[in-house]
Amino acid sequence: MLLAVDVGNTNIVLGLFEGEVLTQSWRLATLRDRTADELRVLVGRLFEERGLQMEDVSGVVLASVVPPLTSTVAEMVRGACSRDTLVIDATNVGLPIEYQAPGDVGADRLVNAVAALETFGGHGRPVIVVDFGTATTFDVVSAGGRDIGGVICPGVEISADALFQRAARLPRVDVGRPDSLIGTSTVESMRSGLYYWYVAMVEGIVARIRGDLGDEPAMCVATGGLATTIAEETSSIDHVSPDLTLHGLRLVWNRNDPTREGGGGTPAS
Repeated sequence: MLLAVDVGNTNIVLGLFEGEVLTQSWRLATLRDRTADELRVLVGRLFEERGLQMEDVSGVVLASVVPPLTSTVAEMVRGACSRDTLVIDATNVGLPIEYQAPGDVGADRLVNAVAALETFGGHGRPVIVVDFGTATTFDVVSAGGRDIGGVICPGVEISADALFQRAARLPRVDVGRPDSLIGTSTVESMRSGLYYWYVAMVEGIVARIRGDLGDEPAMCVATGGLATTIAEETSSIDHVSPDLTLHGLRLVWNRNDPTREGGGGTPAS
């Protein structure tokens, strides 16, 4: 069994693979001051609820954008599984990166690009990956398999919080598809504004990226919290893949696993 861990700013997502099949997944709140012991107990209970044992995990791969938790997760894995953790970064992801500072690109964005290219790319088509997370990121992979850059925008929850905090008379609202575009109350108007602004932002940026790519017909793949909801509203998104990051971690593990034919590198703690 391969345990894939995605540590994001809002959630820690864990996925358990048997071969290429994602058999289990869990989502935890990201708390930066959690200790390795706390994580070991918590994750151990999640395993036990599904009739599983952490000792049976044969490999662990990690993408983290929260540095304080990177070493914490690796320590938890050593204690619970007696395994080292393959921590993904620009040096071992196996993807040519054209950023001026490749090390600045989040590991989650890198593995998303790998998974999207493997699953939806090829045939001379570049891929645009939209990840609806704490930030909304757009990553562009060329038809030749190179990460050529991207766009980073505030996530919709960040924007909703900013609106609530900066406007004294506006309440906090949950973001979701409104019943109608034209709201008949303050809450409905805010929900409509946030939702349709977000849809228009995605449509506009994807269209501009496609324009910059010229004659190459780019495929757009979406993942993250609002991916399905936004995709239902726009034709700009071709595919939705909720578990794209976990599958990207699996693919990168396979490339680095020395026990597999053609695998290179050694999992690092």
